[in-house]
Amino acid sequence: MFSSNPLETLGSLGPVSIFVLLTLLLFSVSSWGIIAYKWRMFRTSDLEESQFLQAFECSTLNRKELANLKKTANVLSQSSSGAVLVGVINKVDQHRDFVERQDLIGDQRGRRWPDRQYLEKVVQYIVQGQINHQESYLPFLATTGNITPFIGLFGTVVGVMNAFREIGVQGSASIAAVAPGVAEALVATAAGLFAAIPAVVAYNYFLTKIRKSAYRVEAFSIEFLNALDELSNRVDEAEVVR
Repeated sequence: MFSSNPLETLGSLGPVSIFVLLTLLLFSVSSWGIIAYKWRMFRTSDLEESQFLQAFECSTLNRKELANLKKTANVLSQSSSGAVLVGVINKVDQHRDFVERQDLIGDQRGRRWPDRQYLEKVVQYIVQGQINHQESYLPFLATTGNITPFIGLFGTVVGVMNAFREIGVQGSASIAAVAPGVAEALVATAAGLFAAIPAVVAYNYFLTKIRKSAYRVEAFSIEFLNALDELSNRVDEAEVVR
């Protein structure tokens, strides 16, 4: 006889349904762990990004201020704009060191600052790396949202098959014969939706956060590269005068 007690209902499930529920439970627990991790990561990233941009806006770009901003960016390691600044400054320093070494051996190679197009390529590379980092584990959420309803549907089909088999065994379509199989089917359906819905919502939410972060970093990169151009012109003019 069918019982309305959920524990007894779970205890009456067949091995296939139990396997389906355990699989859905694994997906659900994993997706909730990823959701919590990504939420903390984006929260920290947004906070550090805000702090770094505030420090950048309050600074007047010169060689000393760039060094201070680089230190700030290294401390605020979750700031995407800070990562761009550190990466670009490192490339500028490498280029200037190379030119200075060539000067020492009497083989002058040209500008002491990298070309703007080269720095733009460096920025694109760094931004793409930041986006890839922010997108980590999101494919699992997308996979969970896509396949867990079908896993639940598989359990539903198995439950309906069991219901029809019980009807055939008992020779009647009474509630006592149909209810266990129907309950088995509905439990699998509910478990599939429970795993899929939070994963889909979180996936779309995090994608929105990534798009906003990318837009913010691109806006910073344009302003930063323009400021570097002005600084490089001042430095080159000073060296020519000297």
